[in-house]
Amino acid sequence: MSDWTPAEMASQTGKTVVVTGANSGIGFEATKELAARGAHVVMACRSTDRGRTAKREIETEYSGASLTVRELDLADLDSIRAFAEWFTSEFDALDVLANNAGVMAIPRSETEQGFETQFGVNHLGHFALTARLLPVLRRTNGASRVVTQSSGVHERGRIDFDDLQGEDDYDKWDAYAQSKLANVLFAYELDRRLRTAGASVTSVACHPGYAATNLQLRGPEAEGSRLRLLAMKAANVVLAQSAERGAWPLLYAATNPDIDGGEYVGPTGLFDMRGHPGPQESSERSRDEDTARRLWTVSEDLTGAAFGLPAP
Repeated sequence: MSDWTPAEMASQTGKTVVVTGANSGIGFEATKELAARGAHVVMACRSTDRGRTAKREIETEYSGASLTVRELDLADLDSIRAFAEWFTSEFDALDVLANNAGVMAIPRSETEQGFETQFGVNHLGHFALTARLLPVLRRTNGASRVVTQSSGVHERGRIDFDDLQGEDDYDKWDAYAQSKLANVLFAYELDRRLRTAGASVTSVACHPGYAATNLQLRGPEAEGSRLRLLAMKAANVVLAQSAERGAWPLLYAATNPDIDGGEYVGPTGLFDMRGHPGPQESSERSRDEDTARRLWTVSEDLTGAAFGLPAP
């Protein structure tokens, strides 16, 4: 069993990292650790007000932290395009792209372009962001990484190509599981295509186990369910590990020199829900290369974002 902790992270001085959803939860904790090790972290946040508040909190703890807050709404392809255009004009390198932000088990709603929100934000938004940042990832000196945050819930997921947007039949947990399975399928297919292209970029998937964050609370809040909200808060206290610990798999995947592309990282403790991070096996469906290729093609068509990478 792994005993890795962020104390083992090498210096990240001179590296540039983008973390989506950096203002709270796992994204915030990962940002804090990376900044403490010397990385310049671009905090890509839907709310720049919350992002600036988080930035000040980190700077109070680490006075030398190098942080930039920038607006990024993963529910809007125009916002993704604007963020990528800004980043590629301001930075010559991107060592790590941490596709972390997400929504979980919310009532059905749609993104700016009409995608079901969980599929649109968790998968399509990060798919488009990665495509638009790939040129700067590829021109970075040395190896760079794309780390995509999934969930253990991906194991119950299925990609319903006949109803991807949940227009005919919507279940909030099925939609979440589909989006998290899409994250792993994307991470693996991206790595296969990068290898085929001979690119010095690797793609890794990870999951946080059960970590106490605001993610669990947004569904009950959106539904106005006080009972479910109280139940989720109680579960976070009794069952979950901290958001700080929940960030460890992402940090391990982003910085561990022994990680190879196409891996899946998560907690190695009780039921893979808590503990020190290490490589794990994802579900059989997440390894289906035919599904991954089909999802890739559909995602390019929906987002209009092309990677220009050869199929393996």
